[in-house]
Amino acid sequence: MKRLKKGVIAIAAASMVVSPVFASAAPAIDGARASSAVSGENNLEGASWIAIVLGLAIVAGGIWLVVDDDNDDPVSP
Repeated sequence: MKRLKKGVIAIAAASMVVSPVFASAAPAIDGARASSAVSGENNLEGASWIAIVLGLAIVAGGIWLVVDDDNDDPVSP
């Protein structure tokens, strides 16, 4: 059983090493690649002002929680 397990691990490791080599060595066929028309690429061109305001409010709230000192010192009974 140990030999079988070691053999399976060796085959898996070899296939992990060999498969990128075979993929890079494969000849590229010009007609085989799919192409798609790109219009606008993505919708990340501008920043939303709502997201900016919300981010600033979160940062300001975090700073306020860190800086705020309400004399919350523990008191022994």
